[in-house]
Amino acid sequence: MDRFQELTAFVAVVEAGGFSAAARRIGESQSVISKSVSALEKRLGVQLFRRSTRSVKLTDHGRKYYERTKPLLEEIEQADGELMSSTFELSGLVRIAASSTFGRLHVLPVIPQLLSQHPKLKLDLVLSDGVQDLLAESIDLAIRVSPVYSPDAVVRRVTNTSLVCVGSRSYFQQHGTPRIPEELTKHNCLIFNGNENWSFTGPGGKFSVRVSGNLSSNTVETILSAVKDGVGIGMFYGASLAGGFRSPDIVTVLDEFITETRDVSLIWPHRKFISARVRQVTDFFAAALAERM
Repeated sequence: MDRFQELTAFVAVVEAGGFSAAARRIGESQSVISKSVSALEKRLGVQLFRRSTRSVKLTDHGRKYYERTKPLLEEIEQADGELMSSTFELSGLVRIAASSTFGRLHVLPVIPQLLSQHPKLKLDLVLSDGVQDLLAESIDLAIRVSPVYSPDAVVRRVTNTSLVCVGSRSYFQQHGTPRIPEELTKHNCLIFNGNENWSFTGPGGKFSVRVSGNLSSNTVETILSAVKDGVGIGMFYGASLAGGFRSPDIVTVLDEFITETRDVSLIWPHRKFISARVRQVTDFFAAALAERM
């Protein structure tokens, strides 16, 4: 039996949720779909589905096989589309993940341009300060401003952003401006994501200062708002000082002691085949974010 037919039937069953629904979806009989999937399981030597009278569910082998073969079929469909159309136009869904503040300040503003260039494209933007499991959350492209610890991910560095220590002019007028990092222990420092040890570099190398304050949060935006309102001093990425947070009332301090930077990276889950749609969306964000930074 044709391997492409087997794969097409398998993916259709996964996405339609059953054999009869898959048959209707691709215009084949249920028996053809069933024979194709059975032939695929026999060739692979594993069970891809758990079948019952009420449901059809993927086995662990089936789930892994779907994650690897779905992008392959998408790539074939995309290649077919390119050859059949004299003007290639992106279409379909791309699911994108980014941190809440960075996404709102830098990703969301360039999306209208992308969608105007490709009206048939659909984007699902997931903004969260947590780090998602790309495969488990069906993320096609992640945009991160943090170290990437997954050895299986495909990482494309776009640019970088430095850490900054900032406060409002009104706060410094009332409480004084720290001249060396150690003086931060006398100030109200606002804690992002539980980080109470702020890193600096001096003549003797890298060192950290343990800080404390009356406000902590798991979102950069909360800390930024409090800094802007004169509550205290914060430390975060310079890329966050954009939009409504680019204010003449917010000033940086201790610049000569801060050398740490973070890469802005575009990340794909570990897949041998990445659809042309995701590749082109990645290229767009690589250029757009590098320009904004």
